[in-house]
Amino acid sequence: MPRKFMRRIMPNHEAVKNSRSLKVFGKLLHDANLWHLNRRSAAGAFAIGLFFAFIPVPFQMVLAAAAAIPFRVNLPLSVALVWVSNPITMPPLFYFCYKVGTWLIGAPSQPFYFELSWQWLGDSITSIGPAFLLGCLIVGTVVSILGYFVVSLMWRQSVVSAWRARKKFKR
Repeated sequence: MPRKFMRRIMPNHEAVKNSRSLKVFGKLLHDANLWHLNRRSAAGAFAIGLFFAFIPVPFQMVLAAAAAIPFRVNLPLSVALVWVSNPITMPPLFYFCYKVGTWLIGAPSQPFYFELSWQWLGDSITSIGPAFLLGCLIVGTVVSILGYFVVSLMWRQSVVSAWRARKKFKR
């Protein structure tokens, strides 16, 4: 079950290999382990993809790919999971991260008014930046660890139930 579901949600590996933003990795993308789908590679891909989904930087997909290569986990899955933080989900996720950061630091919440200017960006980094970045790091780490163990346990449970079904069928 998990393998079939993950194959359905994963992008085509040829499309990922031919992506312009991932051309920077060159021949490293030809490692067969980056394209296999097993319990270890799927759980690791979930951990990497979910971690980078909560890191507020541009080019999250490239960072997820760069982390998937040395860990030899499923590259398409780790790149696709970065899209957990998409333009629709990003505001509530990052607001939650900011709230976690303020709670950890013990600082009061600052009022937040968005303005598209360099002045606003500089002011925001100094006022809400530390709490926001700490919250993103902590939430990303916790969610990636949870994702790793949940996927690993679900995969194992699926295999065990398939074994039991086969054993019952053979009788």
